[in-house]
Amino acid sequence: METMIETRNTHNGTIDSLITQPYRVKRVLNETHDTFTLHLEPENGKDANFSFKAGQFNMLYMYGFGEIPISISGDPDKPHQLVHTTRAVGTVTKSMRRLKRGHVLGVRGPYGTEWPMDELKGRDVVFVAGGIGLAPLRSAMYQVVTRRELYGKVVLLYGTRTPIDILFRKELERWKSRFDLDIFVTVDRAVGAWRGHVGVVTQLVARAPFDPRNTVTLICGPEVMMRFSIMEFEKRGVTPDRIYVSMERNMKCGIGHCGHCQFGPSFVCKDGPVYRYDKVNKLIDIREV
Repeated sequence: METMIETRNTHNGTIDSLITQPYRVKRVLNETHDTFTLHLEPENGKDANFSFKAGQFNMLYMYGFGEIPISISGDPDKPHQLVHTTRAVGTVTKSMRRLKRGHVLGVRGPYGTEWPMDELKGRDVVFVAGGIGLAPLRSAMYQVVTRRELYGKVVLLYGTRTPIDILFRKELERWKSRFDLDIFVTVDRAVGAWRGHVGVVTQLVARAPFDPRNTVTLICGPEVMMRFSIMEFEKRGVTPDRIYVSMERNMKCGIGHCGHCQFGPSFVCKDGPVYRYDKVNKLIDIREV
């Protein structure tokens, strides 16, 4: 089966791309009971501007524990602020959650393809995030909000398991207060004083305000959520070439050498994690391909 993959990677597997740089923890924010955000700065004060594109990721090395890929969740227009948001689910991330201001970890990157920011101009833009999938989309959302006049309608559909799992609460409230953004948040299960929408995030697609003929959608979250979201957008008339997904499967080395993240004919860490759906629609439904 032949599948053409577009590659927009900034690294080519050279030795330079394997060099880890020491970064010092500037701030740790606990977003939820199991999710946290690290704000990092160069340990030696050099290379203060860490240039990256929305959608890319870094490899973070926790000395004595190991290395993992984490999407950059900061603002590309503020390259002096390196920000990563992740869940504490394994040995490395659990050890990262114990980091305090002044502690040091290793950073190499950025790696991977980016969200198609140029293609969004003049279009309606719909972001769809499930759970921690909001973090990889956040950098693109920053850029769209900053340059709001360049886009049509801007819609964010965000779903979590419960209200206590909602990320970036203060930011979401700021975006909700703007008249030029449409923000919809839903939870799978309502607890406490929640009075908002209850149900899976895919249910929001049918009522979201956008023109299907002139819309580009960016989707990130659990793969089952992405598959059903795509189905809902196609029902409304959004064509596969205007749907982008972030496939953060099994990445390990960041440069395509280990083969751990092979996705059909491509490697997620090099040819992804951002893919245009019509390029991978024959592969996305295959588990662990």
